[in-house]
Amino acid sequence: MIEVKNVTKTYKTGDIEFQALKGVSFTIEDGEFVAIMGPSGSGKSTLMHILGALDAPTSGTYLLDNKDVSTLSEDELADIRREKIGFVFQSFNLLPRTTVLRNTMLPLVYAGMDEKERTERAVSALKSAGMDETHFYHLSNQLSGGQIQRVAISRALVNDPSLILADEPTGNLDTKTGQIVLGTFQKLNEEFGRTIILITHEPEVAEHADRIIFIRDGVIVEDTKKHQKKKVQHHI
Repeated sequence: MIEVKNVTKTYKTGDIEFQALKGVSFTIEDGEFVAIMGPSGSGKSTLMHILGALDAPTSGTYLLDNKDVSTLSEDELADIRREKIGFVFQSFNLLPRTTVLRNTMLPLVYAGMDEKERTERAVSALKSAGMDETHFYHLSNQLSGGQIQRVAISRALVNDPSLILADEPTGNLDTKTGQIVLGTFQKLNEEFGRTIILITHEPEVAEHADRIIFIRDGVIVEDTKKHQKKKVQHHI
């Protein structure tokens, strides 16, 4: 599904250059749950932006579903982000005075889908993320932190993406709530076969994944697979 080949990323400020990634290579198969872990300044955020088609590498190749992302136009990149990648961010990014259901279906509104189909898909995504139906018509500012993050996960699922990219998804949550959210990712991976990449700096968060890629100073220093599980992709 994902193949990263000798990817580098260099930032320039005037005459000063900073190499955030220094020849990173790895593959991720369909149905894997992978944590990319590293301290602040390690290059994990830069790598996340490249994997999410939000930035391009300076050199090297990034293949997503056998397509070279680095060669695509801005419009094609926007299509990739809309159709193939579901994003879950630390800051949630929900509309505060909008219902749970409406927040979840928002990407489908932008895609021009009719109301009946987008409602059905939003309900399915919310159920997949473990959201109780009694909360579907609550406003997002009436929810707990864990519930808000589940809505954010639902919104990431609603376009039926092949990849879920979660950037520090428990960073704004207390430990107990964070464990519930991480359990949601594990369920999506184990029961629904979703491919998940989790970006984190916390070892206890990374331990929920089946494989941990550790990055430091722009290079991969360790790539550990905990155990193998056979997974089948199911669509919501």
